[in-house]
Amino acid sequence: MIHQFIFAHPKPGMSEAAFQRYWLDVHAVKYASRIPQIRKYKVDTRIARLDDPPDARWSGVAEIWLENEAEQLASLQSPEFLDGARLDEPRWAAFWSTVGLDTNAHLLLPGPPDARDADRVLLLVLTKRREGLPLTDFRAHMLGRHADKAAALPGLRRYQQGHVRDGAYAVGEALLDCVEQFWFDDPAAVAAAEASVEGALLAADWRLCAEPRWLHRMLAREHWIIGPAPRAHAP
Repeated sequence: MIHQFIFAHPKPGMSEAAFQRYWLDVHAVKYASRIPQIRKYKVDTRIARLDDPPDARWSGVAEIWLENEAEQLASLQSPEFLDGARLDEPRWAAFWSTVGLDTNAHLLLPGPPDARDADRVLLLVLTKRREGLPLTDFRAHMLGRHADKAAALPGLRRYQQGHVRDGAYAVGEALLDCVEQFWFDDPAAVAAAEASVEGALLAADWRLCAEPRWLHRMLAREHWIIGPAPRAHAP
């Protein structure tokens, strides 16, 4: 299954709060969720932190699950996308700042099952491998030693890596290589993990395998639109 991430930013003149409300209350429900090929869909809205840059790169991310490439192509050709979701995007999102990543998911620390009423928060970390590091070596490191360090974080409830699919490298280089997802009970638990010895070791490992200038973090709250159980296949 394809696990797609779409990172988005408000259009000029729109506040982050208004952007998030529109995404959740209008776009997600009225447009995106009607695309029949989408099996699961949730929106993660950014939680501002004191150490965030003044102008955050993104204010939220859509997570979309599609069965395979054929279903993905069909979704992009569907009237629900072409005449609905796509036409609605300029009303709220700065399309030139949008980044989409198709990934293969690797659940490395199973935790409590996804639930609509979960109060947990989600830390997303996006990385690009260090210059000169082969992609196969980067993936092996991330899924091995790096994952061991991540799983040792105090307070971590669940941990998953999404590695950008091979198709993104067919004619060039993917913009980013990996999306890590860390689930914690609350923002205070995230801060405590980052300040811990284990957090320092993980930060050192990112410096070892990833380009610091392309490392992005976003703390978010999850909102399920379709799911957490997948809906039936499109007819």
